[in-house]
Amino acid sequence: MPELSVLTEQLLAPVPGGTGRYTRELAAALAATAPDGWSVTGVTARHADTAAAEVPGVRTRRLALPRRALALAWERGLPPRVGGASVHAPTPLSPDGAVVTVHDTVPYSHPETLTPRGVAWHRRMIGRAVHRAKAVVVPTRAVARDLSRRAPGPVPVHVVGHGVTALPAPADPDAVAARLGLPGEYVLAVGTVEPRKGIDLLVPALASVGLPLVLAGAKGWGEVDVQALAARHGVRVVGLGRISDEELAVALRRAAALAAPSRAEGFGLPLLEAMAAGVPVAHSDDPALVEVAAGTGATHRRGDAEDLARAIREAVRGERVADAAARAAEFTWTAAAERIWAVHLGG
Repeated sequence: MPELSVLTEQLLAPVPGGTGRYTRELAAALAATAPDGWSVTGVTARHADTAAAEVPGVRTRRLALPRRALALAWERGLPPRVGGASVHAPTPLSPDGAVVTVHDTVPYSHPETLTPRGVAWHRRMIGRAVHRAKAVVVPTRAVARDLSRRAPGPVPVHVVGHGVTALPAPADPDAVAARLGLPGEYVLAVGTVEPRKGIDLLVPALASVGLPLVLAGAKGWGEVDVQALAARHGVRVVGLGRISDEELAVALRRAAALAAPSRAEGFGLPLLEAMAAGVPVAHSDDPALVEVAAGTGATHRRGDAEDLARAIREAVRGERVADAAARAAEFTWTAAAERIWAVHLGG
């Protein structure tokens, strides 16, 4: 029986982030849509516990090397081999000959928003992918255009959008809201707290709007002191940290708007999930976010807190939520998986 090996190592990262959600949802969808005779296996580096990498319908296999050694080996084009008739890498951590998802071009376009080590590593791995992968998958046309300009290569590039994750509804959403300490009315931001996400602009913008901020996401790298910003601008901030999907469902559906003021994105899953949930969105003019929202959100100029405040006020009016929901319905994990199967099978 031919096997598609999906690298699920991102699910074991200290901060899996949006790439972790992509990895889990895509692996499950690939298993659910596997052609007759095919199986799907999740592959990780060597860890004592790989429970966090378990995906429904996907068995897990561990390689012999730990994560850092595995990354160094693949960076140099060395074994170990993953096995399987084809390999899908949901991140640039990949062996030669895989189909590799490149989520964004941030290491090239906005290196100041990453650590120097992160910039160097991602540039090396993306550079390898566009020359030594079987194919490259990107989530938006915006990423495809920028990748062809900043890291051109002979490998074919396929645009495959993400899907909308079905967030579970808890039995008692009021109890969840009380436990999280959600205000009565607020703006929600979802994502790892790091420089490129634009939280440093969002806090002063909300001081002008007069709404508190609920921030869902683990702390990433960088000196983004949200509480110091909140104190300086007189904005109430409720930091939720990393939360479950049930908790995210409650926080999202009760928000007056979702703000995505990112300086650089490759797709913007929280934006799409808010659109699907009927929550108004305010987002930056980053090309990928503009592409995904397709005119159904309130757009602001990147780096402009005053314009962000205007966009939030516009979004809260909720005039385009029906159009946004219709746009979000165009994105499903099943469709994404079927298109990626076609890439692997040469269709």
